[in-house]
Amino acid sequence: MSSPLTHDDPETIGPYRLVARLGSGGMGTVYLARTAGGRTVALKTMHAHIASDPASRSRFRLETDAARVVGERFGAGVVDADPRAETPWFATEYVLGPPLDEAVDLCGPLPEASVRALGAALCGALGQLHASDVVHRDLKPSNVLVTAYGPKVIDFGIARAAGDAHLTRIGVAVGTPAFMSPEQAGGQEHSAAGDVFALAGLLVFAATGRPPFGHGQAADLIYRVQYAEPDLTGVPDSLVPVLAQCLDKNPFRRPTTDWLAARLHDGTGEFADHLPDVLLADIARRASEVWQITPRRLPRPPEEEHTAAPTAVARPSRRRLLVFGGAALAVAGAGAAAWAWSARAGTGPAPRPTGSGSGRLPRKKLDSVWQIQVAGPPDDTVPARPLVVGDLVVLVAGKGLGGIVAETGHIRFASDRMENTWQVATDGERLIRLVQADGSAHNAGKPGGFPLLLASVDLATGKAAEPFAEFTDVNGVLDQNQLVCTADGVAYVAAGRGTYSIDGFLASQTWYLFAVDISSGKRLWTTPLPARREGSRRLYFLGAAVAGGRLVTLQEANDGTVRAVARDTRSGAVRWDRPLDGVRPDPVRRPPAVDEDHLYVGCGPLRALRLSDGEVAWDTASEHPGATYGPPVVKDDFVYAARKGHGLVGLSGTGGAVMWEERGGQGAAADVTDPPVIGPKYMYNKRGSELWAIAWNSTGAPVRSFRTTGEVFIAHEASAHVIALGGRFLAAFPLQ
Repeated sequence: MSSPLTHDDPETIGPYRLVARLGSGGMGTVYLARTAGGRTVALKTMHAHIASDPASRSRFRLETDAARVVGERFGAGVVDADPRAETPWFATEYVLGPPLDEAVDLCGPLPEASVRALGAALCGALGQLHASDVVHRDLKPSNVLVTAYGPKVIDFGIARAAGDAHLTRIGVAVGTPAFMSPEQAGGQEHSAAGDVFALAGLLVFAATGRPPFGHGQAADLIYRVQYAEPDLTGVPDSLVPVLAQCLDKNPFRRPTTDWLAARLHDGTGEFADHLPDVLLADIARRASEVWQITPRRLPRPPEEEHTAAPTAVARPSRRRLLVFGGAALAVAGAGAAAWAWSARAGTGPAPRPTGSGSGRLPRKKLDSVWQIQVAGPPDDTVPARPLVVGDLVVLVAGKGLGGIVAETGHIRFASDRMENTWQVATDGERLIRLVQADGSAHNAGKPGGFPLLLASVDLATGKAAEPFAEFTDVNGVLDQNQLVCTADGVAYVAAGRGTYSIDGFLASQTWYLFAVDISSGKRLWTTPLPARREGSRRLYFLGAAVAGGRLVTLQEANDGTVRAVARDTRSGAVRWDRPLDGVRPDPVRRPPAVDEDHLYVGCGPLRALRLSDGEVAWDTASEHPGATYGPPVVKDDFVYAARKGHGLVGLSGTGGAVMWEERGGQGAAADVTDPPVIGPKYMYNKRGSELWAIAWNSTGAPVRSFRTTGEVFIAHEASAHVIALGGRFLAAFPLQ
């Protein structure tokens, strides 16, 4: 799994201390590395002797970009990178699982159920790449890691944009001969259809233990790939026609990844349920053994002059073990898709000590006050977002809902109820959720469905209380039912009536938005919603908030456009409905910024819409045409946002005049994907892999930075912490 460091390997790269070598190839070396806080990553570097070549640097940068495109669900998520360093590098989560070729060596040919589940999941990975016009071009067993939660595709060293020939020459075959497409073997363009061919070959290998065109010299394999028929002997009979179609020599006759996924697997069950026991045991062994690696360094060869003994590397303390729903799992870094809770809820680790750092800005040696490892949500239809509820931070991840004490990082509760992010909401004091009726877990398709139930969550245990509301005129098990928001003692719910389907919305369903009094459980009003496109998985509501007697929602229409809609909180009547030109859905998937008079919208020009009639009160397009602003935040009659390439700005909420601007020249890298976090003295905004604190007094200068993997940041004012979620970690930083 790993080998010792060589005598001339560096001690550290960026903020990471090297622990062992994981492998080395023509482009660079991959190391096992850890942060000072104990996070484990796989860190890839470029060989120094080729780092001066501009084309090699471009290829390395594109490899990093492609890994980001496929994301942490289907690949090893990128947590940090510096492609412009003297020796370029990037760090990814350390994946707990063997490469597919080692898995087959260990288990023999995989069962048909394993092959089908593996293939369907890989279709998802390739589909995500292809949707971004990226092709992998080197899909093979050693580039697929098998985890208990699904396969992950790695090594994008020769991936590139579809149709881009700048980094390869036509007529030159690039890739692995045994798993090349015929067009790739002939040095021609390798499109998304070429990745489908390679995937089919990989599945033949998984089912039989051998590639579809056998073994041998590269020239022989390249010839067979182009002109010979694949050997499908040993492939399960039901898979033969499916894989044969994918292995067609003509790329235009090959199916898409969506077509293939639908014929491989119906999506039921957990991925681990389809893996052989011996493979699951190997995955568990790897999860444990990564902590047993003691850093070692090979001595300098005797013929070389000895100058200094290598510095001993201290073994980091073991990160927390976690249990979730009664099953314990040792985890390393961000590689395991499970909650990183301590073994007993409520007994998490003490806050980490702080220290002083060096560099242009003061920095803590251990950047976060506390940090725990978390997984992605059980369904990534809506990205996870932490909620502030009293003294807790609440988050849906892994198998369910977790409550973390914001001051210390202690885990107060962790459930395994498989809650959905969009079915939990809070007003800051109470936590409300949609709950499943008894008997619905394995019988969701029951004719007529089950009632829709709303319940409060006990903040001491995480358990749902007895439902305070029950509605039988809608189907409570529809996955797209949404708890839109709660405010002023009212819960706003989107729910549907009609048949349950695993394929998303059905045109035959009817959908409604209604308001429920939390104290009495009575429905206050109901209003219909427009029909959803057949098969869509996109929820109606991107975000909602209550202000000025209005329920203000950002809604995604069937054509993918975003609309701002204001409804009277007393009757549900639509007061105005306006399109937000140029705004895409995902960047505004959060509670909107509102005060008693205006809705503020960024993700393009920054504009204020009057809550009374939806008309534009002001926007920044006239003063700064073409300028892009991130999502805004409102505080004390001012609206704050990051302006792309400029930094943080504060504007008057009433007239849009600029009242404050960041200074110091550090704002060019300001992140425009998340609102700034406002503290008593500082505003917080991410730049690259650091969270910066900017004084929002007259100086407007950056005063401090913290290393972070966070992508979403919120303020927990009661604990005086900025809460960060990202890179499979939940962490806290000082809010000052």
